[in-house]
Amino acid sequence: MSAYDPAALECLAAIVEEGGFERAAQRLSVTQSAVSQRLRALEAQVGSVLIVRSRPLKATAAGQLLLKHTKQLRLLRADLERDLKELAPGGQGGGSEEERVAIAVNADSIATWALPALGDLVRQHLPLEIITDDQDFTHEWLRSGQVLGCVTTLKQALRGCKMLPLGAMRYIAVADPAYAAAHLPRGLTAHNFRDVAFVAFNRKDDMQSEFIAQSYGLKRVALNQVFVPSTEGQVRAVRERWGMSVVPELMVKELVAEGALVNVAPGHALPIQLYWHCWNLESNVLDALTAALTSAAADKLMH
Repeated sequence: MSAYDPAALECLAAIVEEGGFERAAQRLSVTQSAVSQRLRALEAQVGSVLIVRSRPLKATAAGQLLLKHTKQLRLLRADLERDLKELAPGGQGGGSEEERVAIAVNADSIATWALPALGDLVRQHLPLEIITDDQDFTHEWLRSGQVLGCVTTLKQALRGCKMLPLGAMRYIAVADPAYAAAHLPRGLTAHNFRDVAFVAFNRKDDMQSEFIAQSYGLKRVALNQVFVPSTEGQVRAVRERWGMSVVPELMVKELVAEGALVNVAPGHALPIQLYWHCWNLESNVLDALTAALTSAAADKLMH
């Protein structure tokens, strides 16, 4: 197999990650013409188109394979950086832009338990990039080779990857006390959930409807929803009386305890099982990420 130019591979990755040639050129500190030339040379070497010139730009199947290979090279460089720092502890490192180690984590985990888990690694100058998506879709980032690991609800491991169960995140339905008193004086039931607005994360988010369906044994659930693409923002919107929301108990249990929010369905909760998937490679960096996340999950999630 021919050796691929690392600069050309990073050029391909920059185009995909930045969403265009101009921004890729800015990131790599080269001209846009140089970006195009590197991509054409790589496509000529592979014998296949690597980028679909659509909006947004997308990698072809061949491009995704090379993108995954580039991420693996970054992981090897990150491993080397960690080993060298152990020999010379005074070094700061930090990683350049093209050396980022990317993982995909759902927003609810970021807002509750995942960031503290990763703090020590970041303070040790691991050049980490966290990509956020709905927990049902973070798997696709790993499948496409754009990240080296992900927190997801999907149990089945991809080929070449390993999976570890993390535990379950418990979700409860909350509202501002005044909003609940006005709209749900007897609490949330199978008969009045259509009378209130639900604050959801985005259109991918089916947490609200899944909670209602499982709590009350309903097959089809149609909700009046507003969308706030942030877990913290959802809670803020509930406190501003935009509606009620189904959110991680980890995030709101103190607010419920102090009376700032009320659990409108105290007899019901929705546990969502989470899993850590990552490439099945020998890597100190990958092992450190896995250990940090599984340790924190063991402490914070249900088992």
